[in-house]
Amino acid sequence: MEAALGLLRRMPPKQSETALSALLSLIPQHSSDLLSQVDLPLQVLRDIESGKDFILCEYNRDADSYRSPWSNKYLPPLEDALYPSSELRNLEVEANDIFAIYRDQYYEGGISSVYMWEDDNEGFVACFLIKKEDGSKSGHGRRGCLEEGAWDAIHVIQVGPEEEEMAQYCLTSTIMLSLTTDDESSGKFGLSGSIRRQMKMELAVADGHLCNMGRMIEELEGKLRNSLDQVYFGKTREMVCTLRPPAEIVQMRLPDT
Repeated sequence: MEAALGLLRRMPPKQSETALSALLSLIPQHSSDLLSQVDLPLQVLRDIESGKDFILCEYNRDADSYRSPWSNKYLPPLEDALYPSSELRNLEVEANDIFAIYRDQYYEGGISSVYMWEDDNEGFVACFLIKKEDGSKSGHGRRGCLEEGAWDAIHVIQVGPEEEEMAQYCLTSTIMLSLTTDDESSGKFGLSGSIRRQMKMELAVADGHLCNMGRMIEELEGKLRNSLDQVYFGKTREMVCTLRPPAEIVQMRLPDT
């Protein structure tokens, strides 16, 4: 099981679904553990009633149907489906409106969805999702020679029961990044990877759960963004400049004649 999870963590996000399917056929006895611990690139579905897109994941799925955060209905329709309580549903609606503003400010577009449900410890769990695609293939490219790019962010927060006006928050965030370029001067290039981190905090509930969760997501996502920039882009830039140094550096290294 540990070897399988290690292998999936090292697979490019685009190939993770194929790799997971292969592992499920090899070790079917661990299928439940693999499906619960492996994050796949997010998929999107259109809610016809609200006219909005929403993100599909394990956290809004019941059987083969997915619950829309906008209409609170399952697509396709499902009898005896699971729904959050009315109090938690009101919080979920407010969280979707606020997170849409956060998405527009930080990502300049994309799709976001927030889902909430009760847990067994008298608390609740919230899942904040963002999917942003860009590139010439989708017709929305504003990034120069970027042919295709995708950013999938998954933030799952476990909120414990309130004790003396305090609550425990455990945030687990996963970022999946993939991009390809196709330019005559530089040729074709692809970069992909994923990163996961966790943060735990005890915060006062006087400011509200949404405010506390939002601050944690903003802080941890900033750290993940910096890590991706240093690990993936920084190392890639270092390797490219070593293998194919810019013309001015080559000129400087040439001996005087």
